[in-house]
Amino acid sequence: MYSHTGDTIFNAGQGAWWDGARNFNFDTPLITNEYTPSVSKKKNSGKRTRIISKDLRGYYVKARPAIDRVRDIAFDATIRAAAPFQKSRKTNEKSKKLIVQRQDIMKKVRMRKSSHLLLFLVDLSWSMAVQERMAITKSAILSLLTDAYQQRDRVGLITFQKDGAKVILPPTHSVMLAERSMKRVKVGGKTPLSAGLWKAYELLKHEKQTHPDVNALLIILTDGAGNVAMGNYDPLIESRKIAEKIRDEGFRSIVIDMEQYTFDQGLAVELAKQLDAPCYLVAGLKADELIRTVKREL
Repeated sequence: MYSHTGDTIFNAGQGAWWDGARNFNFDTPLITNEYTPSVSKKKNSGKRTRIISKDLRGYYVKARPAIDRVRDIAFDATIRAAAPFQKSRKTNEKSKKLIVQRQDIMKKVRMRKSSHLLLFLVDLSWSMAVQERMAITKSAILSLLTDAYQQRDRVGLITFQKDGAKVILPPTHSVMLAERSMKRVKVGGKTPLSAGLWKAYELLKHEKQTHPDVNALLIILTDGAGNVAMGNYDPLIESRKIAEKIRDEGFRSIVIDMEQYTFDQGLAVELAKQLDAPCYLVAGLKADELIRTVKREL
């Protein structure tokens, strides 16, 4: 067992996972599905789809008139568009020059695979499991970033504790930035779940406006026992209202229930229901299991 020192936690050794009276062997799944929405309206929304590129990346699939600024010209299509008008445009019939006018210019339409944003929302309020929780979160983030680089996927981290929530790692491709940003995270305090959910909602909303094609997935690691409100609501009622807002915006989520089995009040499952998200019960959580769970949801 480890003690509550308030020190930085990412360099701490792996502590034992407390799971009450249940005994686990190597044949027991480390993450089990605790709750699954009965009807998933967003079942396939996480699949990596091909979208029209808004920059010069991607492969050329067709052309269309360059009505706006001329960029990434489709020369083959431009020549075909200008070809029927060459006789009428030439003053010298012997000239071999191709006369192209503004209305002939075509631009390339490129397609590329959509990217993902994996946003971790982690409860840092004090509990017996919090150091292990953050150790596996760090490992998962760095592993997912390494895998995501080729696909231009990004990973972010928000934590909540005491009386508020912080964006520890803004959405990034950079493994180096992730390492640097997560070094001084500390644990302790109460559980402002609603503040964490609201911070995640704001970030996801911003990402939707600036990167409308991105597939975002919110990964929440908590026991769901929020006990600090931002306003005058009961903390749990407030957090559920924000969860419904996240759901209604169409943002996809998964909940990882971090509560010890013998003390589990089912609050993480209730949160998952408000988010219309699957909930996974953790036992002996390891980083590779979290990574596989996230990838399966994607």
